[in-house]
Amino acid sequence: MKNKIYTLIIAGCALIGSLTSCSDYLDVEYIFKNQMNMDTVFQQKDYAEQWLSNVYGYLADGQNVMIASKGHQPFNFLADDMYYGDRGNQYEFFKNCRYGEGDKQNWNVCYEGIRNASIFIHNIDQNREMTKEEIADNKAQARFLRANFYWLLLRKYGPIPILPDEGMDFTKEYEDLALPRNTYLECAEYIANEMALAAQDLEESRPAREIARATKGAALAFRARAYLYAASPLFNGNDDEWAQQLVDDQGNRLISKEYNEELWAKAAAAAKDVIDLNKYELYTAKFRANDEGPAYPKTIVPPTHPVYSEKNWPNGWKDIDPFESYRQIFNGAIAGNMNKEIVFTHGVNTNTEGVMAMIKHQMPASLNGWNTHGVTLKHVNTYYMNDGGNFYAYGKEDPREGRPTYDFTTKEEVDAELCRPLPAGVSKEYLGREPRFYASIAYNGSIWDVETSPITENRRNQQVFYWRGSQDGRLTSAPGFYLRTGLGIKKFVHPLDYFENRDAGTSKGPAKIDVDIRYAEILLIYAEALNELTGTYTIPTYDGTSKHTISRNTEEMSFAISQIRIRAGLPNFDSATYDSQTEFRKALKRERQIELFAETHRYFDLRRWKDAEKEETMPVWGCNMNATDSQKDMFHYPVLVSSLPNVFIPKMYLWPISYSELRKNRKLTQNPGWTTFD
Repeated sequence: MKNKIYTLIIAGCALIGSLTSCSDYLDVEYIFKNQMNMDTVFQQKDYAEQWLSNVYGYLADGQNVMIASKGHQPFNFLADDMYYGDRGNQYEFFKNCRYGEGDKQNWNVCYEGIRNASIFIHNIDQNREMTKEEIADNKAQARFLRANFYWLLLRKYGPIPILPDEGMDFTKEYEDLALPRNTYLECAEYIANEMALAAQDLEESRPAREIARATKGAALAFRARAYLYAASPLFNGNDDEWAQQLVDDQGNRLISKEYNEELWAKAAAAAKDVIDLNKYELYTAKFRANDEGPAYPKTIVPPTHPVYSEKNWPNGWKDIDPFESYRQIFNGAIAGNMNKEIVFTHGVNTNTEGVMAMIKHQMPASLNGWNTHGVTLKHVNTYYMNDGGNFYAYGKEDPREGRPTYDFTTKEEVDAELCRPLPAGVSKEYLGREPRFYASIAYNGSIWDVETSPITENRRNQQVFYWRGSQDGRLTSAPGFYLRTGLGIKKFVHPLDYFENRDAGTSKGPAKIDVDIRYAEILLIYAEALNELTGTYTIPTYDGTSKHTISRNTEEMSFAISQIRIRAGLPNFDSATYDSQTEFRKALKRERQIELFAETHRYFDLRRWKDAEKEETMPVWGCNMNATDSQKDMFHYPVLVSSLPNVFIPKMYLWPISYSELRKNRKLTQNPGWTTFD
């Protein structure tokens, strides 16, 4: 076993340059000095648990988090829905595909986690202080983490080398330890199989203090996600020139040109495994009959519907508040361990680029925020009207086409409750939108629900306008700190969030968790995968004790999607949408864009669907930020935002692998379109 640990360390260094200084791990004296203590580490419970906790720590490093500010999660801002305006020309560099030669840090962190998880897996059985059940659970957690790190690499870089589980022979020459890239399908199947194996021994639930630990449901959810990506057009039956160029060191293709429909069936079956646990459900907030303060208004009842208005959840929205049901998932109003929608979370992300840092950059300057995270008009126009209809500009490349003339809300209308939740002085183009819009988007004139402010009373529940010259608009004194489109982000913000100083300090609001997978995503995976099937497949359950019969089933698709729609106060799709594979695909993509907004899905969705070449090359539209408060109509008239480039070329499907990794591992090939070293 000692030899195996040693060889794993050497293999890690050969492939990834583990840790800051790989030379430390190649120092024989250092290895044997620590090797003497290896038995102690894994034989004692406390030390073994510390080792596993350290492996979990890699999930909070760099781009391995899901919800964070751009320093840790740039992908959240690099699709067609979100952007940021600060940090000089960094955003423009990313959008113009100027990544440099790749970031080796994220690659190193993941392989470092893989190595340490493997060491744990191969040594924890010798523990003398854990029960057999505890050993099995802890080993399964390490297996989950190892597969998770492979997933993070696969999602970003595409096919990657899978290290031998049994280790490598350290007596070989350094270059002999190099490994080629596995195919995409091999990587996906490996991750899926490892997650299935982990799920068999993982606990179904964890106490509150272990909320960020892996569970059976989390492993099964990642399995479904891995199969969904493997089944998608970018990686399944892709014979484009880009796919032909993605090869290993022997010239073998890493993406199959042969389409395999069964992968969709595997994705659906994997999602069904999660559903059949009967552990998760969509979070809903109770109907609020009366105002409970400005930040907690009475429920805005959706338009009357013959099916859903008089039925309680989950068959209708009579007893729920759709707005709060969505808002409270993310803003800390409910503790993560109390939310049955959360399948896996990294816990509370408190570092300098975490969730709270993101929120600070979302908040207006007048509330001591940085006022730089915004959304495109295209994304705003994607939200449904509150009756399930489309906003006039949805799907139009030019939002000026057919634009109606909009009035502005008056105090009399507000007092008569004719335009809730809009306050006075707001364009009626924002009236009558679905609840997720109001929980996610900061439009011009919207109220920021700040319950308390230690500075001045008038900063509580403040109406924020983005006119040119206003504190939250375009200022010549702060050219980078304004919303380029005049449309901001409210998602994740709690009414108690307030920053005394935007340069320092933390919010007074509740802690926010970094949600990786929630049940809504599982339902969306299930419906999407079912829709793509033309045949019937028999797929074993994750533990092999039973089988799923999987085919395109509109009742099952409706079962999944209706929950998300009703929770949002919207009617289910009509039968014509479910009956048409093409129409449902369009509706499903739109639903993912809205429901999973700002959760680091859009960037990767557009790529796996092969939609990025269209969606990310369309010009960015927004409000006219040069208009002042005396030019209201001009402000809201759509204009092209030239400072926000939207570019996509095929090499942007995958991130480049750094030169340093290519030098270390001569069997490692670069992704198509990116340069390699001489």
